[in-house]
Amino acid sequence: MSPRAAFPGEVRRAAPSACSRSRLRSGSTVLLPSMLMFGVILASSGLLLMIEKGILAEVKPLPLQPAAGEVSRRVEMRGGDLERDVLRDIRNRTIRSVCGQRAMPRSVWELPAGQRRTVLRHLLVSDKYRFLYCYVPKVACSNWKRILKVLDGALESVDVKLKMDHKSDLVFLGDMTPEEINYRLKNYYKFIFVRNPAERLLSAYRNKFGEIKEYQQKYGVEIVRRYRKNGGKSAGDDVTFSEFLRYLLDEEVERMNEHWMPIYNLCQPCAVRYDFIGSYERLNEDANHVLEEVQAPSFIRFPERQSWYKPVTAETLHYYLCNTQRRLIKELLPKYILDFTLFAYPLPNITSEFCRQ
Repeated sequence: MSPRAAFPGEVRRAAPSACSRSRLRSGSTVLLPSMLMFGVILASSGLLLMIEKGILAEVKPLPLQPAAGEVSRRVEMRGGDLERDVLRDIRNRTIRSVCGQRAMPRSVWELPAGQRRTVLRHLLVSDKYRFLYCYVPKVACSNWKRILKVLDGALESVDVKLKMDHKSDLVFLGDMTPEEINYRLKNYYKFIFVRNPAERLLSAYRNKFGEIKEYQQKYGVEIVRRYRKNGGKSAGDDVTFSEFLRYLLDEEVERMNEHWMPIYNLCQPCAVRYDFIGSYERLNEDANHVLEEVQAPSFIRFPERQSWYKPVTAETLHYYLCNTQRRLIKELLPKYILDFTLFAYPLPNITSEFCRQ
C-alpha cells in the first residue's frame, strides 16, 4: 500500500521546547529554506567557511559545556558510558540549536507534501511495542526490519536465511490516517540510527554499483553516459567513485534515491522529535539500548553481521577520498552538511599531509 500523497486537517504544533519552524508564505505558496539558508544557519560554527576555503581537515562541532551538576556525575561513569553520553549531549544540543531556528519545521505537517511523504514512508511502526523507527538505508536497516518482523510474529527468528523483503509484513506510518499518525508521533518511542555520511556514501557506491545489477542498469548506465567520454557502451558496472559523486552534485536532494539521500531529508529530525539517535559505529550497544527501552523479549537480539558483508574500513575510505578530486568533495559537502553537523561527524580529512600517509 503506497503512502498518502497529502494530509488534510489542522497543523499540530509541538511543545515550545521542540524544534521550531515558521512557514514563509507568499500567497498560497510555502517557501522553504534553501541550502543557502542552511549555510547561514551553520555559518557560526565555521564549517561552511572552511569548506569554501578548501580546509577539509578533521573538524568536529565544538561540544558545549555540560549543564551545572552534570560534571561530577559524568566523571564517575565508565569511559565508554562517558563517551556515549557526551556524544549524545553534543547531538542533542546541536539539533536543538539548528532546529530552533525560525525557518525550521515544528512538525511533519509543516513539511511540503514531498518531504512529508518521504519521512512518513521511512517511519516503521510497531503498535505492539509502541515505537517508531526511521530506517536509513546503509545503516543496518535490513537487520532492524528483521527485528520488527520477529516482534510482529511474521518471522520466527532474526537468523532465518532469506532475502529481505523491504515492504511486506512491515507497517509504515505513511499508510495511516492523520489522527493515527499524530497519536503515534506524540506517544510512541522514536529512534533512528545514523552513520558517518562519507562512509555511508562509499558503502552505497560499492554495494549498488559493484554488486546490484538493477542499480547498474538503472543508474550506472546513465551516470557513465553523462560523465564519461564515449561511455555509451558501458553496462553500468564500471562507474567510478568520482563519477558517482559528480552525479550526486547534479541531483536534487529531494529526488535522490534513498540509499544516498541525506539522513536529514529521510528522517527530518527537526519535524520529528526522536527519543534516541543510535550510531552505526556503536551499533550493537545502541541497538541493545533500544531493545531494552521498548521492552522487547529477552530472546530478541540484534543480528550478527552477514559473512558476505564487506565493511567500509578507515583505510578504504582514506583510499577513495584521497584519490578523488578535492574540488569535487568540497562542492558536494554542503548537500550533506546537516548530517555531518547534527550528528557530530568530522568532515572528511583530505589534506595533502593526511593523504600521503
